[in-house]
Amino acid sequence: MSAEKEGNSRGALVLALETSCDESAAALMRGRELLAAEVFSQVAIHGAYGGVVPEVASRNHLLALRPVLEAALASAGVRLQELDAVAATAGPGLATSLMLGFSIAKGIAVALRRPFIPVNHIEGHLLSPFLHETSGPRDAVGLVVSGGHTLLVRIHGTGRYRLMGKTLDDAAGEAFDKVGKLLGLPYPGGPNLAKLAEDGDPKRFAFPRSMLGSGDFNFSFSGLKTAVRYLLPKQDPVPVADVCASFQEAVVDVLVAKTLGALQAERVQTLAISGGVSCNVRLRERFALACQTAGLQLLVAPPALCTDNAAMIAYVAALKLENGAVSSLEAEIEPSLNFASWLKA
Repeated sequence: MSAEKEGNSRGALVLALETSCDESAAALMRGRELLAAEVFSQVAIHGAYGGVVPEVASRNHLLALRPVLEAALASAGVRLQELDAVAATAGPGLATSLMLGFSIAKGIAVALRRPFIPVNHIEGHLLSPFLHETSGPRDAVGLVVSGGHTLLVRIHGTGRYRLMGKTLDDAAGEAFDKVGKLLGLPYPGGPNLAKLAEDGDPKRFAFPRSMLGSGDFNFSFSGLKTAVRYLLPKQDPVPVADVCASFQEAVVDVLVAKTLGALQAERVQTLAISGGVSCNVRLRERFALACQTAGLQLLVAPPALCTDNAAMIAYVAALKLENGAVSSLEAEIEPSLNFASWLKA
């Protein structure tokens, strides 16, 4: 591959693989145009265990990755030989799952003599709301809210970030799943809890809004989960829908208040929300209303790009190519990748 072609990234054809947990995903992007995105979800498989089993996840990645990759190539109408670069999620995530997607992507890059670009999974989520924005990432506050992470990040541009706040214990999505389990809901608990909350009374139970007056932008959801646990034995029968609605409202109240405070402190007009919990209907409604009232621009990725997917990985890789990224064949997976090492201005 010539240096000139490698450096000409604006129209580069990028393949990305994402296997950080239990989704096997492949996506193709030419420049900033998403050509194809395929995902094989293992939710039904892990439902029998009540949660993700790493060995089962990696075994099913091995079975699913080739058909997912072939489906993406067919949907985009391209061949492997046409690729200009290959990317994969480096971390954070499950080591055995990461290794499969990372190794396959790196092998393709070596075989084709193309650049290999490792991508941080959280950066993929953080920038996913900008995927359909022609101007790309710009000044904004980003809220990443997922099963494993709740972060407030000041976005100055591609690769230029500053951590403003994080959860000090459970992530919001983790709290949803744990409360769902307390209520005996099927896996995954979070989405099932949100569905039941639609028919509940959000004012029935006054659950705590932790750290609202802490003076910073950090979060805490462990106490809220504990409050639910202490409440349930006192209810006979348990008003499940009301518990779900009241719990959900408490989480959303804290997320909205802290996030709007961060926007005000930074004096920026754009909020970018990402991560699996951003699929939550109530969260979207509350943020839409809050941003409209405050005259702020709200960017939220389509639901298909909020949960784990390879499109966001391909997007970050394409942006890195635009900024002159070169092959990183010496890179390895980082299951416990520390966001503090890259969230900086």
